Amino acid sequence: MNTLILESERLVLRTFKESDLHNVHEMLQKPESTIFNPTSYSNDKNETQKLIDNWRSETKTEEIRKKFTFLIETNIDNTFIGIIAIDIIKPHYKNAEIWYKLNPEIWGKGYATEAVERIIQFGFEELKLHRIEAGCSIDNIASYKVMEKSGMIREAHRRKLLPLKSGWSDNYEYAILEEDYFSKLKIIH
Repeated sequence: MNTLILESERLVLRTFKESDLHNVHEMLQKPESTIFNPTSYSNDKNETQKLIDNWRSETKTEEIRKKFTFLIETNIDNTFIGIIAIDIIKPHYKNAEIWYKLNPEIWGKGYATEAVERIIQFGFEELKLHRIEAGCSIDNIASYKVMEKSGMIREAHRRKLLPLKSGWSDNYEYAILEEDYFSKLKIIH
């Protein structure tokens, strides 16, 4: 299997290794990292291993892929940052959705924005997508600020969409189009 690696100024987004189990499992067990997530994670490491195995199999480079899930780490000392994914949800429309989860110990350092910008670049430049979407609870201020810094535009406020532990939450939906991305590049260059 060819290994898919994306790099940015400070980060490496790569496929999972066997040695990643501990870091991923520990992050998924932290209450602050799952407060705005409708998915529950088991405290059984074997269940986390199944998740990682699934992400690895979906991101193989020999197959026609619709899902790409990466572990995020720093490029200097391989510090574990979190997980990010891009899932092609409507291939005919060239439409994908991104999601990310970061280790709470590194919040506030710009890593999320850098990782999202890199996954957006991958989506438009390598996957040739037309539209990339993301969403979050309206109370997840840090997450929607990351999307906005990454060039995504808030398009919707959906009522009581997310079944969180605290109850039903409204959701903000964001998107960026290929013309938004490429016009931003022209301004920078």
